[in-house]
Amino acid sequence: MRTARAGRNLPVAIAVGLGLLVVVAASLAFRPEPFVALAVLAVGAAVWELGKALQRRDLHVPVLPLLVGTAGILVSSYYSGPEALLVSFMLTVAGVVVWRVIDGSGTAAVRDAAAGTFAAAYLPFMAGFVMLLLAQDDGRVRVLLFILLAVANDVGGYVAGVLFGRHPLAPSVSPKKSWEGLAGSFVLATAVGVVGVVIGLGASPLLGVALGVLTPLTATVGDLAESMIKRDLELKDMGSLLPGHGGILDRLDSMLLTAPFVYVLLTVAA
Repeated sequence: MRTARAGRNLPVAIAVGLGLLVVVAASLAFRPEPFVALAVLAVGAAVWELGKALQRRDLHVPVLPLLVGTAGILVSSYYSGPEALLVSFMLTVAGVVVWRVIDGSGTAAVRDAAAGTFAAAYLPFMAGFVMLLLAQDDGRVRVLLFILLAVANDVGGYVAGVLFGRHPLAPSVSPKKSWEGLAGSFVLATAVGVVGVVIGLGASPLLGVALGVLTPLTATVGDLAESMIKRDLELKDMGSLLPGHGGILDRLDSMLLTAPFVYVLLTVAA
C-alpha cells in the first residue's frame, strides 16, 4: 500500500476525489435540483458524523431535528433566498433546544443544546451560502467555480507541502501543514480563479485573483478549526465514509467557512 508523506493512501485518495468530482459535475449538468439533493445528503452525513464524534465528550446533540433542519435550511435557502436561510436556521436552533429540553433538563441539556446550536451554525447554515450561490442566474457555474477553487486549494497545498514542505504552519494543531503548502494553495487557486471567472463568468481577472487569495485563507482556517475539534476529541478523522479522505466532514471543513466569503465576493463583484 502506497502512502504519501502527508499520510494518505494516495491512489485511493485520488480515485475517490475524482469520483466525487464526477458526481458533483453530474448533479450540476442539467438542472440545479440534483445538486440541492446531493448537498442535503452530504451535509446530513456530516451532521451525523459530528454528532457521533461529540459523544466522545458526553455531548449528545439532537441529531434528528438537526437533520430535519439541515434539509429545511438548504432547500429554503435555494428557493427563497437569504432571509429564508436566517429564518430556517433560527427555527432549527429552536427545534434543537426544545427537543433537548423535553428530552431532559439540567446542565447536560444546556450543554447538549449549545452543542446542537454550534452544529447547526457550523454545518447547514454555512452550507446554505452555497445554495444562495446556486440560486443566482448563473448559479451552477458559480457553484462549480467554488468547488474547483476548494479542490485547487487542497491539491495545490498537498502537492507543494509534500514536495517542498519544510516549515510547519500550525504544528500544535496540524503538524503536516506547512507554509510551503499554503503557498502552493495560493498559486493553484489563483490560476483556477482567474480562468474560471474569465471563461465561466466573463468577469475581470482581478476577481479571480481575489478569489485565489481569499479561498486558501478561509479554507485553511476552516481546516485548522476542524483539526482543533478532532484533536480535542482525540480523533484522526471524523468518519470513514470516504476512503483515503476520512469522513464527509473532513472534505467539507475547508469549504464551509469559505462559502459565505465566496458568495459575498461573487455577488458584489460579478
